Amino acid sequence: MAESAEASRKTTARIVWDTADKYLRNIVDEEDYGDYILPFTVLRRLECMLADSKDDVIKYVDAFAGMPQHLIDIAVKDRFGLGFYNVSPLDLATIASVDDNVDKSLKSYIDGFSNNIADIWVSFDFNRRAKVLADANRLHAVVKHFSTLDLSPNSLSDTSMGDVFEDVMYRAFNKKGKAAGNFYTPRDAIRLMVDVLISNDDDTIAADHAARSVYDPTAGSGGMLLIAQEALKGTNGKVDVTLYGQELMPSAFALGKADLLIQGGRPDAIKKGNTLVEDLYADQTFDYVLSNPPFGIDWEVEEESVREQAKIPGSRFSHGLPGTSDGQMLFLAHCASKLSPAGKNGQGGRAAVVSNQSPLFNSDNGPNSIRQWLLEEDLIDAIIALPTSMFYGTGIATYVWILDANKDSERKGKIQLIDGSGQWDSLRKPMGDKRREVGKDHRAKLLEAYKAFEYADPTISRVMTPEDFMFRDVPVYKQARFATRFSEEAVEAVGGRRDFAEGHEAIMRSLDGTAWNDLPKAFLLAAKAAGLKAPVGLIDAVMKAMAVPDDSAPLAVDRKGKSVIVPGWKITERVPLSEDLNDHMEREVLPYAPGAQWDENKAKHGTDIPFTRIFYVPEEPRPLASIDADVERLMADLATAFKGVSEE
Repeated sequence: MAESAEASRKTTARIVWDTADKYLRNIVDEEDYGDYILPFTVLRRLECMLADSKDDVIKYVDAFAGMPQHLIDIAVKDRFGLGFYNVSPLDLATIASVDDNVDKSLKSYIDGFSNNIADIWVSFDFNRRAKVLADANRLHAVVKHFSTLDLSPNSLSDTSMGDVFEDVMYRAFNKKGKAAGNFYTPRDAIRLMVDVLISNDDDTIAADHAARSVYDPTAGSGGMLLIAQEALKGTNGKVDVTLYGQELMPSAFALGKADLLIQGGRPDAIKKGNTLVEDLYADQTFDYVLSNPPFGIDWEVEEESVREQAKIPGSRFSHGLPGTSDGQMLFLAHCASKLSPAGKNGQGGRAAVVSNQSPLFNSDNGPNSIRQWLLEEDLIDAIIALPTSMFYGTGIATYVWILDANKDSERKGKIQLIDGSGQWDSLRKPMGDKRREVGKDHRAKLLEAYKAFEYADPTISRVMTPEDFMFRDVPVYKQARFATRFSEEAVEAVGGRRDFAEGHEAIMRSLDGTAWNDLPKAFLLAAKAAGLKAPVGLIDAVMKAMAVPDDSAPLAVDRKGKSVIVPGWKITERVPLSEDLNDHMEREVLPYAPGAQWDENKAKHGTDIPFTRIFYVPEEPRPLASIDADVERLMADLATAFKGVSEE
């Protein structure tokens, strides 16, 4: 039976797509097929969902003529249990029964849907796409085709319909390639995020009246919300999972809202809007937050609004603002602000947020401040490195930040880094930049590492403290050691000065071998004895001209007693706050730079998470014997080649 149901889902999806390809070819670009097929798939599913009660609903609504629309919606919900409805006497079969005015009939039918889902058709740009088909004399054929598909709940459960829609979306996005990355997160990445996110849900998840909320501020096509819901219900089929999302891009909003709707979701589960400008769930926090915000997207358009919000102490953006060229960390801060505080049972909200490398170590003041806040508040539970070439629109390295508002006791004050960059399988057919996937076995290995925590395989997991990622950039310098030597070059170096007199040369000669640190006083006394002036500018010039490096000499100080640094010798040493400064210098600096000194008072504090460096394993150099053997073999080959040329 299960095999039959699976075959049915695949067959339905194939019919939808193959027929679409048949009717749309040479009418629209192949990469745009999904922009036409997905809306019609949604329309047919909604039609099938409403079919049994539609006549009764129309009569019922007619009886409330003149009543405000929102009150009618409430009345229909109470009477029929429907979150949406359609009051048009038309349906796809009726429209397809005649071939005249199909476009007008279809528009009238769409206009008959309740207001709470009208934004789906607007965001799909449905009327314009229908006109394209009508102008090409294909609309009637497409309407007729979809009117014959049985997408009713009796034939396809919500889950099965979700699979069909997922299949059609995948095929559509496979045509779009890289462009799919704008609103479609790979399901293997989402499943890994969800697996880790819900892995430590407390015992109350098993209760008969358990409830969980899931939120995605960049909802896209709704995949994160739906997969999280599926996973939670897999834990307890009775759990009440409420989904919340917000999405800016019209096409993605339409897909997300429609996908939730055709699987029995609430019409208002996903709201349309710009999360950075206006949080449409401003007064709410959630048990689970998932997000794959855009990488490197400019937020200059939203800057004025964001800066005004940042002025409010304790608000989501009050902890720092990144440069306007990349808004990733704004979303990271936003997600952290949406976590439910710890409840009576100790469970707090958790988030999984995708980013590229930039939020790990961007040293600008804004990102640094946001990182500092996350570290100090102990909100970072884990960071997981994903394989490269995981996403449709980019092949760069990506990471998942796991945030937790109330960590388990053994994880408090600690952060787990998990290197999943090597846990992948090659895709049989690349899709855009996506060439790899994290399969079930690899997900299981990464989840096992997360659960094992401090006992995990150290080659892929490290447990650190927040202080390990807080650092001091300490200026390190080497103090010079000078002897005093007279030379003609020294005289030439100061001889052009206006304050240099003929008698000063004799004084310089007499001071040859004087301790360099004593030179200011000795030169001044000798000049007075000779009846010559010795301005401070001349003294400094003489000191510089007569200085000769000498490792046996005392550490050099200038006329004012300040240390003299070896010219060109100054470095900055990054020292984690978790390490004692002097111990670090003795271990990491002094063995390679004897005599180096540092000034902690001039240190600059910051944060970074050097993920790659922490897991870096240097490759063992090849044995010299092996290299020599290769060289000998190469030389022998060259000799043979030269011999052959000369014999010719």
